[in-house]
Amino acid sequence: MIGYAAAMSGKLRLGCAVFVTPLHSPVHLAKSISTLDQLSRGRLEVGVGIGGRNRMFSAFEVDPDDGLVARFVEGLDVMKALWTESDATVDGRFWQLHGAPMEPKPFQKPYPPLWFGGSQPAALRRAVRLGDGFFGAGSSTTASFVEQVGVVRSYLIETGKDPKEFGIAKRVYVAVDDDPARGRQRMSEALIGFYGEFGQTLLPVAVVGTAADCVAGLQQVADAGAELILLNPLFDLAEQRDRLAAEVMPNVG
Repeated sequence: MIGYAAAMSGKLRLGCAVFVTPLHSPVHLAKSISTLDQLSRGRLEVGVGIGGRNRMFSAFEVDPDDGLVARFVEGLDVMKALWTESDATVDGRFWQLHGAPMEPKPFQKPYPPLWFGGSQPAALRRAVRLGDGFFGAGSSTTASFVEQVGVVRSYLIETGKDPKEFGIAKRVYVAVDDDPARGRQRMSEALIGFYGEFGQTLLPVAVVGTAADCVAGLQQVADAGAELILLNPLFDLAEQRDRLAAEVMPNVG
């Protein structure tokens, strides 16, 4: 899908928020990402995350109770080695490479920006240590996002990283509807359809209502520290896209 989008556009940056990387072979994922980065001429952004405990890890022969975080970090090490070394060598717990070549290398150097999901302090620290940006989840409230941004910024200071070189973003479930009650009902149904029973708890995190309501809600997210906001409508996608572009986005500072 990203390859198709890259072919249909020449300026848009493209990405996925996020790849649950422990469910992938890091060798195959590194190859796919590198190829996409070349095909798009360096317009790729890469989101990575460990994934929640409710995922069907067994279908991918992954034991979530056997070093899931270690598998995640080691997989990133494998990908970075393949992207940056002519002959990659990794002697890890889960993967071993000995003089493994991989071409093409990414168009962007040393590799496409890595955005990390997560919400707990350990995950936020890992994002600062290993990544290029933090992507707040759509399931987190704006208030929680404010706290997470504060933690990220404190870690940036602690590690000496330049905050200007580390991106902060958030996914927002959004729906523009001139009848706010109808919009909330439809959003609730869509969230339950997407997340199951857990979706019942997520309506308060969504931004739903008139165009003015959505501008106000998204402005709160921007004021909380989001430099990039991923707008995620869940129904009437073409209509929502057009209304967001015409009535909402131009009014969020």
